[in-house]
Amino acid sequence: MQVTAIDGASYFSADTSFAMIRGMHCDVTVLGSMQVAANGDMANYLIPGKLVKGMGGAMDLVASGSRVIVTMEHMDRQGNPKILPNCTLPLTGMRVVKTIITEKGVFDVLPNSNGLKLLEIGEGETVESVRAATACDFAVADDLKQMAQ
Repeated sequence: MQVTAIDGASYFSADTSFAMIRGMHCDVTVLGSMQVAANGDMANYLIPGKLVKGMGGAMDLVASGSRVIVTMEHMDRQGNPKILPNCTLPLTGMRVVKTIITEKGVFDVLPNSNGLKLLEIGEGETVESVRAATACDFAVADDLKQMAQ
């Protein structure tokens, strides 16, 4: 697909974007993750016993102080939930995730409560289906919205 930059647009290399985040020039960092805990802990670089290329820069990025948003599939390849009471994989960062976005919903990590709140729900999902796919409990927003596409 062809993409055309409009006036005011900018683009740059991954190493420049990492430098901008590390240098605290960005307010938001968006990352993928293998697991996220209800308290905002994040694991995204290592599966014990599996050969991986390395941790990359995620540990630096989550330590930058920017707002961390995780986007990921709700379940792993084996059908297990990736949103858990506690991460079982080695942590990339503790209490760093503020928002989780999956195909099933958008969750806010509630500060100081070790809990989540479902803010938006995916198309075709119910609160019950999201609960069944999530390994930890969560609150539901009074004004629960349908996820925008």
